[in-house]
Amino acid sequence: MPDTVCPWLYLASQSPRRRQLLDQLGVAHRLLLPDADEDAEALEQERPGECPEDYVQRVTRAKWEAAMARLARHRARDAAAWPAAPVLCADTTVALGDRILGKPADAADAARILSSLSGQDHRVLTAVVVEGQLRLSVSQVRWRTLSVDEIARYVASGEPMGKAGAYAIQGRSGAWTAHLSGSYSGIMGLPLFETAELLKPLGWQF
Repeated sequence: MPDTVCPWLYLASQSPRRRQLLDQLGVAHRLLLPDADEDAEALEQERPGECPEDYVQRVTRAKWEAAMARLARHRARDAAAWPAAPVLCADTTVALGDRILGKPADAADAARILSSLSGQDHRVLTAVVVEGQLRLSVSQVRWRTLSVDEIARYVASGEPMGKAGAYAIQGRSGAWTAHLSGSYSGIMGLPLFETAELLKPLGWQF
């Protein structure tokens, strides 16, 4: 990697899965999380008539721009503690047709989302932005039909909370996946191929 390129980046995400996937690529990173007075959830609000592809790309760009502004504030206060480095941001959404299935509000909402996905094909879309450049990963997932008890047990495990579509492919719901086409890592939350393609021009080698 050239000396002019920082050998690490800022990850503007609280997702442990994204940290895990960057570790898998061997990309060193430091968290750049929202300040207490930032309303990160407001960036995820849907707009009327917005399709899932447009939604996930808009939200990811908005989160990246917010992260860049955050880094600028940190550097203005203490540039030595916050050295300049690339910022990576990603966002994932699940779509059933054109309907966006976000993070469940509560257990009942999680059960409703999971019931709607039972036995259905759905899409998982993850957008990644680095240095203002965006890549989009779209994957197709088909679940077998789930029983009411299976859904209830999964909701009770707590795993659906805080996750788009109310599930984690790398968790218990992997047992329901009858077919998958696309990017497994993208469904987890950070598509490795697209991420690597964004990082290569910055000097990373894979």
